[in-house]
Amino acid sequence: MKIGIAKEIEYRERRVALIPDAIAKLTKQGLEIWVESGLGEGAFFDDAAYVEAGANVVADKETLWKEVDILLKVGKPTGEELTLLTPETVLISFLNPLGEPQTIQTLADRQITAFSMELIPRTSRAQSMDALSSQAGVAGYKAVLIAAASLPKFFPMLTTAAGTIRPAKVFVMGAGVAGLQAIATAKRLGAVVEAFDIRPAVKEEVQSLGAKFVEVKLAEDTVAAGGYAKEISEDSKKRSQELVAEHVKNADVVITTAQVPGKRAPLLVTEDMVQAMKPGSVIVDLAAEQGGNCAVTEAGRDVVYDGVTVIGPINLPASMAVHSSQMYAKNISTLLQYLVKDGELVLDFEDDIINGTCVAHGGEVRNQRVKEMLTLTSHQSPVTN
Repeated sequence: MKIGIAKEIEYRERRVALIPDAIAKLTKQGLEIWVESGLGEGAFFDDAAYVEAGANVVADKETLWKEVDILLKVGKPTGEELTLLTPETVLISFLNPLGEPQTIQTLADRQITAFSMELIPRTSRAQSMDALSSQAGVAGYKAVLIAAASLPKFFPMLTTAAGTIRPAKVFVMGAGVAGLQAIATAKRLGAVVEAFDIRPAVKEEVQSLGAKFVEVKLAEDTVAAGGYAKEISEDSKKRSQELVAEHVKNADVVITTAQVPGKRAPLLVTEDMVQAMKPGSVIVDLAAEQGGNCAVTEAGRDVVYDGVTVIGPINLPASMAVHSSQMYAKNISTLLQYLVKDGELVLDFEDDIINGTCVAHGGEVRNQRVKEMLTLTSHQSPVTN
């Protein structure tokens, strides 16, 4: 069985689906690995390292895409790349199935079997495959470094000849994987950290990292499948905003991480909240690509609004390509080994990992939520002027 690893072409995407160390383990199991020439340049893995690990380096992109049985990627294939996939090929990558369901329909129409790394179940059995969590951790870490570099203050408390300098105050909104990593990193840098989340169950995790948990009492259920935060009512959103407004006002740094798959990110920080912050304060909005948790966020830009720097980074894991690739390679190679037994692809749709992750097979879209998104988008009327 031939396994191909495609070079990423998205702007600023430096990660790779498999690093040489991961390939060495797969080749020992009898799998034939093809990699596109120049695959690892952005992550500092040269072709020679892949050859030494046992891979075949293929110079022609079209040959690799058309000849392999299973193709591994980081990001979803573009329109041009979709035409290179031959029927019956297996594709494993991030696919943004709820945000761009039409891509899944296209894959199904082309008779591609597609696995979306975003949909790995959040269970202990699938933990080593959970790429969404591994990459979110990278984003949370890097967000704090960006904030520290932008803040015109020290993070830790310092005793100097000019007196004692108080530590920076960091407020993290959302205590998922990215938020918890942000909390841990800010604490390591010496900041005083507070964190907010609508899920009361994360309180202990926040406190275990040395942060103060800002809790809001809501009557409705706030936890979705897999332990993620779910979208809440407008009344609950208003109550949450009222609670956090004072904490945002007093913070030197605010890091927002709240996202809802397939929907616009919830608004957590209003324009009024930004205006109430001290000049020189910093907001890093990790939901920028989904519309932002902050009302003034612009994806991919740094905006200075009333003296507050609002940063909307895009694809932070790609900025730390070495370790994010190392973690993603572990996630995707574990899933690959789970799917391939004795050189053959084994699809047991009674298995929750396979059933949950496979979004297209046999010419059909398999995931119910993706089907619902396709139905929703097909019924939306076109905008006319």
